Amino acid sequence: MNITINEELRSFIDPLTANEYAALERSLLAEGCRDALVLWNDVLIDGHNRYEICQKHHIAFKTVQNATFASLDDVMLWMIDNHLARRSVSDYQRGVLALRKKDIVAARVAQRAAEPEAAQAAPDAAKAPESPPWNTREDVAKAARVSSNTISQIERIQKAATPQLVEAVRSGTISINAAANVASLPESVQIAAVAGGRKELQQAARQVREQKASSRPPKEPPADAEADLRAQVATLREKVDALGAENQALRERLAALGESAA
Repeated sequence: MNITINEELRSFIDPLTANEYAALERSLLAEGCRDALVLWNDVLIDGHNRYEICQKHHIAFKTVQNATFASLDDVMLWMIDNHLARRSVSDYQRGVLALRKKDIVAARVAQRAAEPEAAQAAPDAAKAPESPPWNTREDVAKAARVSSNTISQIERIQKAATPQLVEAVRSGTISINAAANVASLPESVQIAAVAGGRKELQQAARQVREQKASSRPPKEPPADAEADLRAQVATLREKVDALGAENQALRERLAALGESAA
């Protein structure tokens, strides 16, 4: 069987960690390859790790064809949707995949808009995806099943994080939120923090948060809130004055009783 490995597709999805790969290898050795590998013509599009392990240990496997794709972009979109549906994919990986899908869809829409009207009307013209629109961070977050804030943090990591920091968040050594903070530091500091381990990363993230908090101007209370506070203070003062007058009256009565007794 002639199976072609497209390196662009192979690297499109994050590789398994060493532990994940070892667990898959044990499973295949014990149970065989139960799920068929998916091909697009002779190109492998799903099951790269299973194929590699099966080849290594001479484990039999089955294949199934998916001939519905018109382009490599179609294959990539299918791969993304396939991985987004898996429960084992982390929040960070889902966010990265959803952002990749947004880029592909946006490029398709732009390309289609630039085509002449005749080409767009042709029966065999590739149609730009219509649903979801994928034009807002909320669309991406919904597909990735994370918050919009998490997507924003992943974007910051992708733009500024060193490969070492990306691997740390991908492997779960540091949270997405903490990694987004550490990514704002110089590259040398990021690399040193990753080398120092989880505690060093957490400390670096904490320092960034504290610096951000100290640089923010103090919030001024709204005018209405300030007026309410003044009214409360005035009321309390009136109560204090009233209690003081009552205490003074009691003292005078006690003094009068003492004089009459004498």
